[in-house]
Amino acid sequence: MDHIRPVGAGAPSPEDGAPGAGADPAGRPDLAELLRLSSRGDEQAFARLYDATSARVFGLAVRVVRDPAQAEEVTQESFLEIWRTASRFDPARGSALSWLLTITHRKAVDRVRSAEAATRRDATYHEQNQPVEHDSTAEAAHASLEAHRVRGALAALTEVQREAVGLAYFGGYTHTEVATMLDLPVGTAKTRIRDGLIRLRDAMGVGS
Repeated sequence: MDHIRPVGAGAPSPEDGAPGAGADPAGRPDLAELLRLSSRGDEQAFARLYDATSARVFGLAVRVVRDPAQAEEVTQESFLEIWRTASRFDPARGSALSWLLTITHRKAVDRVRSAEAATRRDATYHEQNQPVEHDSTAEAAHASLEAHRVRGALAALTEVQREAVGLAYFGGYTHTEVATMLDLPVGTAKTRIRDGLIRLRDAMGVGS
């Protein structure tokens, strides 16, 4: 079955005549019989099954996914599975409609879970890719409640490194401002800050 009509399209009218295969004497569709015929590749029977049940299937889908466009897709996916697995229907285990709606509910729940997983992935990606304003070592030092570790790590720096790092990352000054305050060339100030951060990271055990 390569194509499924839109929900509600092509439904038979009362003027179509006497009931054919898959209908009871009153002309109501016998869904179990239509499923049996569909399992044998009868596309006409499947079309009648679709016309008879698509509104119910769509109604369930839209109640679960809460979005008509998504519900349309769930409906199409459900009927594709119904066409492929019609032979698995066992009338002894329940009604045909119940079987159809069980498939639909599963497809709809899968769609919701997939959407939720995608949202979580997007949120995680966003959190992991936030711009970092300062070196991770300085952030770790600020966030840490273990003040003695920070003091010990700073003690491992040379005096000039400790002075430069303290001004740049704990004082919040720019490299240019640090260079001015210490009366150093900007390049020298940057080198002291960089080397100090390397030693500070090693002393605190913070990964690169």
